[in-house]
Amino acid sequence: MTRPDAVTLAVLRGRLEQIADEMDATLYRSAFNPIIAEARDACHGLYHAETGETLVQGTKGLPIFVGAMAFAVRAVIARVKDEGGLEPGDTFLFNDPYDGGTHLNDFRLVRPIFRQGKLFCWLASVGHWLDIGGNVPGGFNARATESHQEGVRIPPVKFIARGVMNRDILSILSANSRLPQSNFGDLNGQLNALDLGERRLDGLLDEAGEDTVAAALDAFSEGADALMRAAIAALPDGTYRFDDILDNDGITDEPLAIALDLTVSGETMRLDFSRSSPPCAGPLNIAYSTAVASCYVALKHLFPEVPSNAGCLRPITFVIPETTLLGVKAPKPVGGYTETILRVIGVIFGAIGQADPSRALAGPFGTINALSIAGKRPDGSPFVMFSFFGGGLGASPTGDGLSHANNPISTATMPPAEILEASNPVMVTRWALRPDSAGAGAHRGGLGAIYEFEALTDAEVFLLGERGKGAPFGLRGGKPAALNRFFWQTEDGGEASPPLASKVTGVKLKPGMRVRLETPGGGGFGDPAARDEASLARDLAEGYVTPQGAARDYGKVG
Repeated sequence: MTRPDAVTLAVLRGRLEQIADEMDATLYRSAFNPIIAEARDACHGLYHAETGETLVQGTKGLPIFVGAMAFAVRAVIARVKDEGGLEPGDTFLFNDPYDGGTHLNDFRLVRPIFRQGKLFCWLASVGHWLDIGGNVPGGFNARATESHQEGVRIPPVKFIARGVMNRDILSILSANSRLPQSNFGDLNGQLNALDLGERRLDGLLDEAGEDTVAAALDAFSEGADALMRAAIAALPDGTYRFDDILDNDGITDEPLAIALDLTVSGETMRLDFSRSSPPCAGPLNIAYSTAVASCYVALKHLFPEVPSNAGCLRPITFVIPETTLLGVKAPKPVGGYTETILRVIGVIFGAIGQADPSRALAGPFGTINALSIAGKRPDGSPFVMFSFFGGGLGASPTGDGLSHANNPISTATMPPAEILEASNPVMVTRWALRPDSAGAGAHRGGLGAIYEFEALTDAEVFLLGERGKGAPFGLRGGKPAALNRFFWQTEDGGEASPPLASKVTGVKLKPGMRVRLETPGGGGFGDPAARDEASLARDLAEGYVTPQGAARDYGKVG
């Protein structure tokens, strides 16, 4: 195949990315579940016919899914090789977190695209379903000691064969959820996205030809490979070490280490996590595919000029032993994967910051704070209010961190307060920035936030979070940010908080009782004494820093 010229490559890149973007938009607009429809916890892309490697991703899809989906497609390819029977009109479905997944809530649909009887590529869709069974409504079980306590696990199965849906599989999925209608709506949204993607791709291939598009896809991967090698080569050779901790595993109150030895050698990089803690009893483990995907996200943040496809990982060697909590197999629980991958991303940021100080970033808030409030409405129907929450990002050599931001794992946004209230018998009573939550520094971190919910009916509350003991770190003399805090109202009018800082299950609420989450800010960068007077005065005027906080952290009184 002849490599297309630069103009053709640019046009085809835009057309292919648009296909993935349209698939994303189709699911966002049709999903029943606010975590997809509003928070956009989903992703779509095109994948290599033989290797499953990422070819094209949308610009709006969740980055962590992009990295993991290549493993998901490979899992389907392996199943087809073992059992055969791949036909046009087939679609595979699964959520196995150890075989190309992340955690059980994330359902993947993978479809082969044939041209003139030959497999051309795969289309894939992934979205976070609201409830898939298990001990905890919403799936984030902070006390899980095996995957069976986190929900139903589905291996790659042929859900649609030659265009005909297997209703038995649909019945099994429905029987294993508290909210089958929500899941059914999300499933149909994903199928519609795949249908649209197939039509758009067929149209492009009819117009441009399979050989031209295939050659362009090869060129995209080669270009990403070359750009990543150039970015790595610009770093000084050497080994850079950076460690951080998770508070605990939800079972035993002992910290877990996420430790990285990052080695730069010419135009290649080695990420070695061998010094990390062994597999833990609770749900803070992750599978190998998830660990690699989180590395992908970190590198894309650090080297944004490199295109998002499999080529950018070719110069990278991953050392993620099964003897660590980053490479576990079934049935180790993995439902709290979001907290662990945030530490993986953070230690990569820290190590690269040592190699290239201009890229150094202080610690982000580093927890999604997966909060579920569940119970029954007055009419007896079940509800599960699930959401994740914002916080502060770390400061850098050039400026303050963002306040009330997304975590680095995603572009997902919180469902609006109005949507949470309209969908569930809860009332939002506070939603505000958290004063004094940012790490002090010449450049301060971003601020965390305060969220308070009042139950309007009897309910139970579950939280799986982090950063309740190990604060987001500061750099170059900057101070750490405030710790994560969670409180619930007790029947005697007082307040209680979790013994394990940011993890708790089964808190009972009566109507009118409230829970409050206070999220961390980001770490500071540089000596706080070096912060200019005008910036500190503005922080005081805006209420970001209190007079007491200014005296404590900056040695100055507003």
